[in-house]
Amino acid sequence: MTACGRRLTRGLANSRFGVVVLSHDFFAKGWTNYELDGMVTKTVTGEQVLLPVWHNVSKAEVMRYSPSLADKLARNTSTHTVEEIAAEIADLIRDNGQ
Repeated sequence: MTACGRRLTRGLANSRFGVVVLSHDFFAKGWTNYELDGMVTKTVTGEQVLLPVWHNVSKAEVMRYSPSLADKLARNTSTHTVEEIAAEIADLIRDNGQ
């Protein structure tokens, strides 16, 4: 694993919040599964809050990729601006990060 990969893995392991942007590019890359699996595991154990964002993908596409992610509350760039999503994430982290 590269130094960058080790830092990313360490960051994911130590984070309380995980934002995952589900997009066609995300679905097409293999390494994203590894990172997502780690975030989902931490979410199930209550160590992390997973914050999914759907970018130019439909519920059917997310369902094909991961039925469990399709059922999670998510924000979608087709109904919210990036600025609105970022502000909502910042508020959530600020309110729950204490």
